[in-house]
Amino acid sequence: MSLSMYQASIPPLVRGLTILSAVLKKGEAHAPTLVDARLAPDMLTLVGQVQRASDTSKGCGARLAGVDAPSMDDTEKTFDDLYARIAKTVDFLQSLKREQIDGTEAKRITIKTRDNTIELAGQAYLLNFALPNFYFHVTTAYDILRHSGVPLTKLDYLGDWKSA
Repeated sequence: MSLSMYQASIPPLVRGLTILSAVLKKGEAHAPTLVDARLAPDMLTLVGQVQRASDTSKGCGARLAGVDAPSMDDTEKTFDDLYARIAKTVDFLQSLKREQIDGTEAKRITIKTRDNTIELAGQAYLLNFALPNFYFHVTTAYDILRHSGVPLTKLDYLGDWKSA
């Protein structure tokens, strides 16, 4: 049996967001002020990384399913705000049905950036753009916390991989 577009998108995105929430909880326990931490002056803060992970995942699900993604105002300032955003994103992703996403391998996906409009087939969009972008922001959030002294390990990032 081959891996479907739904299986390759929604469960990994939900899992990544769930792990992100768990990593944030360890960060909050270590230092509640880390929401404004960043790795470099030209990079987004922890809040910004979580917002982009949320945006990327909900945008991916919405584009593949052909529905509108929920609007979120990027007003998060606390860990509780970040948990709420992640939960709202997970709820949206879990509302998408397998039949909305399966079969979208060749569907044309259009992404508007500041400078361009990019058009990709659904599978290329998922595998070459959405998932790498999502994991970049999840990893960077992890790295900000780790760099700030939060006692995280690789197993925190991997989550419960034995039952995944």
